[in-house]
Amino acid sequence: MEPGWVLAGLWILFASTHVTLATRPIRDPLVRRCGELGFNLVFSLVASVSFALLVHYYALHRLEGPPGLALGRSEAVRLLLTAAIVLGIVLATAPLLSYQGSPYALFRRSTPPARGIERITRHPFFVGVSLFALAHALLATRLVGTVFAAGFAVFPMIGAWHQDRKLLAMRGTGHADYLKTTSTVPFVAIFTGRQRFVWSELPLGSLAAGLVIAFALRVVHDGIFSSGGAFVIAAVVGGAAVETSLSWRRADRREGSAEREGSPHKGAKVT
Repeated sequence: MEPGWVLAGLWILFASTHVTLATRPIRDPLVRRCGELGFNLVFSLVASVSFALLVHYYALHRLEGPPGLALGRSEAVRLLLTAAIVLGIVLATAPLLSYQGSPYALFRRSTPPARGIERITRHPFFVGVSLFALAHALLATRLVGTVFAAGFAVFPMIGAWHQDRKLLAMRGTGHADYLKTTSTVPFVAIFTGRQRFVWSELPLGSLAAGLVIAFALRVVHDGIFSSGGAFVIAAVVGGAAVETSLSWRRADRREGSAEREGSPHKGAKVT
């Protein structure tokens, strides 16, 4: 079978299980049965396995099949798309170091006001990945590469929309206000007067780190999918596991602190 079709099927498998498990009719019963931590472990396992299959298949067949768009043959277009890739990496990297304070952090119960890069786009990671992937889809020399990258361009946008719908249902007015004052498309909320740009809040260290990461990825570009894509799988799955662990620990400490504040002080008389 043509590798592009197989890869499209693996994308459907990854996306459908990812989104389906996150819908309330499926998620809520699983949370009641397994607890929130247990559900997130199940969700992470399913996502990790389906993602690994997707990346591994692409790594093995990335040089096969019919040609892709290969727009990099034009020097001007190649430079433009390269700039889009760098910008995408910087955007996707910027929120990672401050993820624990993000409105979208796992186990968070409320939505704080937009701050820093969230004023520019409420989904910097998703937008960055989509921009990065769209440029790669246009540069791909094989159709299988176009399909692989196109999935990463489309799926994050679906995920961003679905995530906001889920949090809107869970958090109500707090998240509704956040949506009204921010935008997914960069700078739209600022240009329309719903948000303001605050230079001092930008994570300059994270943005600089994104530039360094972009350069490092360019240096190792030819070997990224060697060994069956093991590097990509380990980086993404391992990074997600670390973030999930940190989010759970932060939420646990926050709940413990709230319980202590709500309980009588030691030695105090209770009436």
